[in-house]
Amino acid sequence: MKRALNQISYQFLKPATAALVLLVLLVALVACETRPAKYEKILTKEIAEQFLENANSVDLSEFTAIENAVVASLSKHKGALGLSGLTSLSDAAAESLSKHKGTLGLSGLTILSDATAESLSKHKGALYLNSLTSLSDAAAESLSKHECWLSLKGLTSLSDAAAASLSKHKGALNLRGLTSLSDAAAASLSKHKGALGLSGLTTLSDVAVGILSRHKGDLYLNGLTSLSDAAAESLSKHEGWLSLSGLTSLSDAAVGILSRHKG
Repeated sequence: MKRALNQISYQFLKPATAALVLLVLLVALVACETRPAKYEKILTKEIAEQFLENANSVDLSEFTAIENAVVASLSKHKGALGLSGLTSLSDAAAESLSKHKGTLGLSGLTILSDATAESLSKHKGALYLNSLTSLSDAAAESLSKHECWLSLKGLTSLSDAAAASLSKHKGALNLRGLTSLSDAAAASLSKHKGALGLSGLTTLSDVAVGILSRHKGDLYLNGLTSLSDAAAESLSKHEGWLSLSGLTSLSDAAVGILSRHKG
């Protein structure tokens, strides 16, 4: 009899236990789905006012979101604005920030609308947009109007049309994230007036090197590990500072050729 009762109890408890486990799992799943994917730290008016009173009292880069009404106040700050914690920016906020004068860090943005690019192009000061991995031709055309240091080192590729637009940019241009460059894009960028950072390129054809050697201004090609004698001959004619710190092999002839470079 006792054995029979134990069997009955086991048979009854087994499905009950399974149901309980299932219920616990469902509760946990619902909790995960309703929990915010990422904790937002909002830059409020009160915090902005504290920053404006003492810039060293607040680290703006800690904030992942900002109230639109706050941006107008911050844009009046005379000095650097490090807002690289922001992952998105409304067109209205971008328009307000365009009036800021000084270094503006927005390297948390991974997407840039054409309207936002147009607004930011009017900003007076260094502009950092280092998390962008792509740039529309329209956005590139807008940013070409920006007149100061422009850092886009998150870009891994650039269309020929975008390169043609950015070549018109007046100021240092950081494109060190590019891993490849067409001859057409190289031809456009060679016309850029200002420092040009292309240290993400690990290989360049002699033709591409010849084209880039026409660039007038500082040229950074620190990703290259080797250079042919023909390429060295082209770069020796470059006018401006030339950085090739990544080279690990260079023929004696190339060394002699590059020694003629003036910059």
